[in-house]
Amino acid sequence: MEQAFFDHWSTLERTLAVGVSAYVALILFLRIAGKRVLSKMNAFDLVITVSLGSTLATILLNRDVSWAQGSVALALLVGLQFLITWLSVRVGWVRRMVTGEPALLLETGKLHDAALRRERITADEVRAAIRSAGLARVDQVAAVVLETDGSLSVITQHPPEESVSSLVGVKRSDETRIGKRN
Repeated sequence: MEQAFFDHWSTLERTLAVGVSAYVALILFLRIAGKRVLSKMNAFDLVITVSLGSTLATILLNRDVSWAQGSVALALLVGLQFLITWLSVRVGWVRRMVTGEPALLLETGKLHDAALRRERITADEVRAAIRSAGLARVDQVAAVVLETDGSLSVITQHPPEESVSSLVGVKRSDETRIGKRN
């Protein structure tokens, strides 16, 4: 029972030494790779963020994993994330595979039932997003879009005529796209 609270000073020393050095290595890798590494723009980014945390915890607490092994694992995750995001900016099919596409769930007050079923979103969740946007009525909404990061965007009615719609390129449930991309 005594070992549950304290094993030996050497284990604490290892945790401190490896913890500080692994943390510094992770920060260095993240700074080299850029800000995009820790963004939560889609499911892939979330998986990388969780994996980095899990790997750091393993380095800290698992005696069987050396600092060098852990640092290589961290560098590998950061490097793979950098490569995938670099490719997704340049190669359309990689972007679609990694991020998916936004889905139009409601347009000018009308729910798109096929899109709701396909995305597994309920009408109640759409109405909750509308309320969260500070709107009282569905007729105040031009559109509700399920974004690639899983969030719901609510676009209100009556944008200025000269502005470009943020809905350009969003796919309707009938597979047509809104507007044209510049």
